[in-house]
Amino acid sequence: MPVDVSAKTLFDLRAARSADDLWPMLDSLYGAREDYDAFREALLKALRDGWSRRSRDLKLLDLKRDLEPDWFQRSDMVGYACYTDRFAGRVSDVAGRLDYLESLGVNYLHLMPCLKPRPRPNDGGYSVQDYRSLNPELGTMQDLERLAKEMRGRGMSLCIDLVLNHTAREHEWAKKAIAGDPFYRDFYYIFDDEVEPRAYERTLVEIFPNDAPGNFTYLPEVDKWVWTTFNDHQWDLNWSNPWVFLEIVKVMLFLANKGVDVLRLDAVAFMWKRKGTRCQSEPEVHKLLRALRACTRIAAAAVIHLEEAIVGPAEMLTYLGRGEHEGREGNLAYHNNLMVHYWSALATRDTRLMTKVLAENFPETLPNATYATYLRCHDDIGWAITDEDAGAMGLSGLAHRDFLSKFYAGHFPDSFAKGAYFQINEDTGDSRISGTLASLAGLEKAMDEGDARGKELAVHRILLGNALIASFGGIPLIFMGDEVALLNDHDYRNDPLRTDDSRWLHRPVMDWEHVANAQDGASPEGQIFSGTQHILARRKAIPELHGAVATRILFPDRPEIFAFARFAPTGPILCLFNFSEQIVPVDENWLKAHGATEFKDLLSQADLTLSDGVLNMLPYGRVWVR
Repeated sequence: MPVDVSAKTLFDLRAARSADDLWPMLDSLYGAREDYDAFREALLKALRDGWSRRSRDLKLLDLKRDLEPDWFQRSDMVGYACYTDRFAGRVSDVAGRLDYLESLGVNYLHLMPCLKPRPRPNDGGYSVQDYRSLNPELGTMQDLERLAKEMRGRGMSLCIDLVLNHTAREHEWAKKAIAGDPFYRDFYYIFDDEVEPRAYERTLVEIFPNDAPGNFTYLPEVDKWVWTTFNDHQWDLNWSNPWVFLEIVKVMLFLANKGVDVLRLDAVAFMWKRKGTRCQSEPEVHKLLRALRACTRIAAAAVIHLEEAIVGPAEMLTYLGRGEHEGREGNLAYHNNLMVHYWSALATRDTRLMTKVLAENFPETLPNATYATYLRCHDDIGWAITDEDAGAMGLSGLAHRDFLSKFYAGHFPDSFAKGAYFQINEDTGDSRISGTLASLAGLEKAMDEGDARGKELAVHRILLGNALIASFGGIPLIFMGDEVALLNDHDYRNDPLRTDDSRWLHRPVMDWEHVANAQDGASPEGQIFSGTQHILARRKAIPELHGAVATRILFPDRPEIFAFARFAPTGPILCLFNFSEQIVPVDENWLKAHGATEFKDLLSQADLTLSDGVLNMLPYGRVWVR
């Protein structure tokens, strides 16, 4: 007899499933408030309303992903991140580029901040004025909904940014707050004088010390101070107020019902404030994020959360759920340390620090979650290498970070890179780096100098990195243009709104003529495109690279070699990478001791030749061995 399951029954079942992830979190955060019962009732109504407004095809997708909860961990997942305008023009134009993305193997597209921002400056779009409208320069919410539907028909997922820590000062809530509305004034941290801000400031870190020093901004129109962690136009939300939580849930469900599959939750580390701390990654942040995930699991079960927290290893892992939150918080988090140590090992030709950090700080498996692995993104590279980890290798953390900045800015002897400093901190001596993947990997310098060998090595550095992120475990993310080796865009200095932000160096407009030329396969950009295409196709063909399969860091005898094993039920796959421009031998017995049985490279699909009992790894060589 067929079972008729009503929409109400499905909602009730999902609400019961996620009850332990929602209500105890909220009880502990807000339960002592007099308005808590009213808040609970309003939240439950918002969840029911969000579910009832969900289209039939999205409800079907909810059910499909409930039945296949590992859909985002599978080896066929490949991501791509881009600025809509610089990639295609407007949101309505992106559909015309989906064939291109599919040819690369992409089935997950992150459109960089596309919700309506304040007028520039707006932190590259992350100073949001209206969560329910698209940036008018990019199109309308209807355009986004149509794109999401087209992508859904192709089996592709759409990711967009949702900034949780702050809104623009022009947001409707902020306008009401500054007008004196007490309800909305409590949506932000607004102080009558400097006493409390100065007390907090003693332990806070400056995010943009050059451009936006301090964490508070004076509002002369009301003679008050407001918390602004990032820029004076980005007002921090007061998440100790449950009505902020409710409004953000409504926004999340609104976006989910437009067809968004992945919500990239921006600046989550800063959501809770506590005097005497950095006000980053406080325990309440994880309760909030667990509760937010519960809300989408109830009313939009197809949606997953990518939590953006570019922090140290132990801290980053908490955003995928640790301790009581294990398996119950974020679905995705950026593997910032894999990216940082890729660049560090390239500069030093020594993977021992990389091996130590990744072996000691990251678990072999993650329950109900995985990494977003990447080499470059829209942001700068901050050298997240601790003094403790560097010291354990006999290095000075400060000196090593300084070396890396100088190396990738091209200011170090024999550097192959062309990058630029970003946000030099005069107090600590630390600095960050901007630059495209191709320029940092040496292609720009080699082309400027007509260095054929340099170009060849740059190509292999890039393909080494792409093979690394495709096999390590997680969803590999390609940043726009890196697949065709776009070089630094030095023209950003001619734009008065961008000239002070070197990150625009690695945000060039997509050059479609360059893309067309890359299809020939002979040029460096062609070799990188076809090589990346091949790597991603091989990833998709190897189910053992599923994100839930254990990744164990190995310890080869040679410092130039980084290696790990993926321990699938069918047997281990060894992944080896030579981070130097020299041929490096790897002992056959070492390979066999770590499970190698078939000396065939799963990546190139060629037999591996052993000579005198060793596998000779070519310069920047990469192999996947069963």
